[in-house]
Amino acid sequence: MPSTLLIVDDEPSNLAVLTKVLQPHYRVRAANSGARALQAAQSSPMPDLILLDVMMPGMDGYAVLSRLREQPQTRNIPVIFVTALDDETNEEHGLRLGAVDYIAKPIKPAIVQARVAAHLELKQARDRLSNENAWLEAEIARRLSDNLVIQDASIHALAYLAETRDPETGNHIHRTQQYVHTLAWELSDHARFNRYLDPHAIWLLTKSAPLHDIGKVGIPDHILLKPGRLTDEEMAIMRTHAQLGAEAIEKAERAVARPLEFLGTAKEIAHWHHEKWDGSGYPDGLKGDAIPIPARLMALADVFDALINKRVYKPAMPPDEARAIILDGAGTHFDPDVAAAFDASYEDFVAIAQRYRDDEETAPSRESRARN
Repeated sequence: MPSTLLIVDDEPSNLAVLTKVLQPHYRVRAANSGARALQAAQSSPMPDLILLDVMMPGMDGYAVLSRLREQPQTRNIPVIFVTALDDETNEEHGLRLGAVDYIAKPIKPAIVQARVAAHLELKQARDRLSNENAWLEAEIARRLSDNLVIQDASIHALAYLAETRDPETGNHIHRTQQYVHTLAWELSDHARFNRYLDPHAIWLLTKSAPLHDIGKVGIPDHILLKPGRLTDEEMAIMRTHAQLGAEAIEKAERAVARPLEFLGTAKEIAHWHHEKWDGSGYPDGLKGDAIPIPARLMALADVFDALINKRVYKPAMPPDEARAIILDGAGTHFDPDVAAAFDASYEDFVAIAQRYRDDEETAPSRESRARN
């Protein structure tokens, strides 16, 4: 299909001459005023190039060009001024406004044809480049989206694998993931946390949280599934799940071609979410700010969820009682500011617990327990 040109001139004779020169090669439309030119530029078929007279009554060519550049649908149409004003000052003014060329009257057909052809080729090249860039951006976005979906599916597959070893935990991974997200946003304006908890870090935290107990796949069944109290020796083995989880994620980090941030965050959570603020936790006895922030948030989320949900060895605790225990542990088990953030967002925690509550009728009957 030939390119479409819009010729704008208030003199019928000038329109006739330009039409005669260009019509054999292009689809030519004409307008005899600035106002009609603006209408024609936005109607179908939209012009690929505009040849615009400067000296017109009412709205001159400079005003028309300014209006064209203001509208998204017309701002990229190349405009060539065709005018008897052939001094350098007028030419510079037109080019500054955004014209791509300047042809002096009386026109020379060969020059008009050559310049029109050259600018149409440039526009077609720009359009191709723009289309290719748009396609590339869409393809990159699609592949990035696919990669994120694959990552999320892999994370949840691993988390569900751990959950199959300890099926009584039900929707534990969904609840703790949302608790951590809630705590992170609550703390994002806090002076102690705002340098770390930006939106990207919160996204990483939320993405990584389901892997916090991945190390439980390495705990023998006779310990993980034991319905009664563990012996000291059994408890020592049970506690190795934190180290096992961190080591598994570290091996995954080494296996990929480039570092993945969420694996680093997941490793911190898996390794240290059983550490306590006063240094009495495990596996490394970290104390205070030495405990990574992601692990501090998960520590509280994990304990709250364990308290309010039924286990073989205990009934579910009312959320208000669990709240009191969490707040009583501020400064010993939990970072005091994290505990305060929990208190401030307590109603959100309760809502999350309700949204992802375990279905009693479909809960597993296998005797197992979640151990902290």
